[in-house]
Amino acid sequence: MSVFLVTWNLNNERSNYAQARKVFIGHLERYKNIKDSALDSVRWLSTSATAERLYEDLASKLDDNDRLFVTKVTIGNHYGWLDSDVCDWILAHI
Repeated sequence: MSVFLVTWNLNNERSNYAQARKVFIGHLERYKNIKDSALDSVRWLSTSATAERLYEDLASKLDDNDRLFVTKVTIGNHYGWLDSDVCDWILAHI
């Protein structure tokens, strides 16, 4: 399994923003994941899929004017300040 950082931005000017966000997050939550309390549109996911496959799966719930970025987190190549439970989760799943 690998850990991926996933970040997104849904176009909040659309009429169904709240519903689209709910559908996207529900789809994302099919994966083992964790979020930091201060980062609203960022999650860390654990999966055996590739970044490309994960992107394709999650992007299937987005419109053309939404944004999505997926990157693999690797040991020794990440640094930052997060909730301690998020840091522990990431280290346990890498």
